[in-house]
Amino acid sequence: MSNTVKFTLDGTEVEAESGLTIWEVANGRGLVIPHLCHKPAPGYRPDGNCRACMVEIDGERTLAASCIREPLDGMVVTTNSARAENARKMVVEMLVADQPAREDAHDKSAHLWDMAELNGVSKSRFPKLEEGRIPLLDDSHVAMSVNLDACISCGLCVRACREVQVNDVIGMSGRGHDSYPTFDMADPMGGSSCVACGECVQACPTGALMPAAVTAGDGVGDSKDFDSETESVCAFCGVGCQISIKVKDGKVKYVEGINGPANEGRLCVKGRFGYDYIHHNHRLTKPLIRRDDAPAKGLNVDPGNWGSVFREATWDEALDFAANGLKGRGREVAGFGSAKCTNEEAYLFQKFIREGFKHNNVDHCTRLCHASSVSALIENVGSGAVTATFNEIENADVAIVIGANPIENHPVAATYFKQFTKRGGKLIVMDPRGQALKRFATHMLQFRPGADVSMLNAIMHVIVEEGLYDQQYIEAYTENWEAEKAHLKDFTPEKMSEICGIDAETLRAVARTFAGAKAGMIFWGMGVSQHIHGTDNARCLISLALMTGQVGRPGSGLHPLRGQNNVQGASDAG
Repeated sequence: MSNTVKFTLDGTEVEAESGLTIWEVANGRGLVIPHLCHKPAPGYRPDGNCRACMVEIDGERTLAASCIREPLDGMVVTTNSARAENARKMVVEMLVADQPAREDAHDKSAHLWDMAELNGVSKSRFPKLEEGRIPLLDDSHVAMSVNLDACISCGLCVRACREVQVNDVIGMSGRGHDSYPTFDMADPMGGSSCVACGECVQACPTGALMPAAVTAGDGVGDSKDFDSETESVCAFCGVGCQISIKVKDGKVKYVEGINGPANEGRLCVKGRFGYDYIHHNHRLTKPLIRRDDAPAKGLNVDPGNWGSVFREATWDEALDFAANGLKGRGREVAGFGSAKCTNEEAYLFQKFIREGFKHNNVDHCTRLCHASSVSALIENVGSGAVTATFNEIENADVAIVIGANPIENHPVAATYFKQFTKRGGKLIVMDPRGQALKRFATHMLQFRPGADVSMLNAIMHVIVEEGLYDQQYIEAYTENWEAEKAHLKDFTPEKMSEICGIDAETLRAVARTFAGAKAGMIFWGMGVSQHIHGTDNARCLISLALMTGQVGRPGSGLHPLRGQNNVQGASDAG
């Protein structure tokens, strides 16, 4: 079967990859077909409900929604016929009828207004919806405003919440012209189970859902009213989401996710709304030098009254003061870097300590958070790095998450885990605590704290006992297999269940599930590594992956979830 199709698009024969829609083919050739309910971004499926992208196909009585229609060999498609253009214009005009006037819009630069201009629509001939039928504006949420007078029921917010972020908070209620998005059981947004990821805000094409900072005050806003835009990487966790920071009058106005390899445009509450600390009055923006008459050193500085201890200085004075204080010193100076620094900054910092003070007393956070993981990985696979990125779970069919709570600590990574389960992937969660990922798990093992090794050894015992290991992989890529089998012989599920608190049959079921995977991944967090037996915990996980052949192939691998966005780079820089 051919992987391409040939068809005619606006009089030109084109060849396109099979599986693409008419809208995608046209868009790739520079043709702009209006669209409202379709968002051409990773994770968003086309829905075809707004009918703003209609095109004409020869031989068909009705127009077709180009965002959901795939071309066939020999098909003749016309996007610029009078019939198609008039239909699209009519759809947009009917939608504009119920919108606030553009000068009073919640988002004067909303995608809807761009599409209205594209269709030559500036006002509508149709009457507005009657008073009383439009839901009241909802400002109950501290970070987002809900303005349903601008809603066109396109469903993008529902898909953003249910399919992209997999939070299942937003749904549609009502019928026909009275259908609107609702949160949980028609709760105010601020009183719902919304986790404030803001994906719905970024997806909304009309301004019905907006960052509260943009519509503050009178509810009128403009998403393009900013002075500059800077692309950066979110500094809050180890996922490494790429962000676009919009700045107005020297202050951050709002933040959007951009299509980076780690986040594909997604953000969490911290990455999207957690930037107010930048402008907090306790944040230091000028160099300070301790006053000669300051009290004795200690935890006695009031951030709101630092002037009693420090005085402001110029950068030249502060740099000279610091340099003179460090001059002539050696081993009494230790260097503590940050895993939020770039590779270049990390390299320069370790060079500064090693060359400037002639010793190796330089460190960063990995020594605390994942030292045991790094040690075990170097010992067993030859590298302290992850063997696969977390979004490689897209190609897996079984995954283990142990000692981590990604929904709270790595929310964007958790979206890939949740999508994995919705596709039918089997998720095994191991954690002494009940946690949010539990409702997506095939198996939830709430073992006794500190009993990680006994539980994991029992699982590996079953794999050896029942011959579920990958003999070919073991012979090709591992060593000391006979010693490993002998070591595991005494760790029967029946014995270990008394220690770890998980019944023997559950341990056997988990072993069979993971060993039977075509592609399996193992993720762990600091519940495994920051532990008296942290290195042994990591060794067990690595051995489990190696004996089942789950390292080095698509959809397989080992991934310790990191706490900062450049832990690996800082480690590699030394």
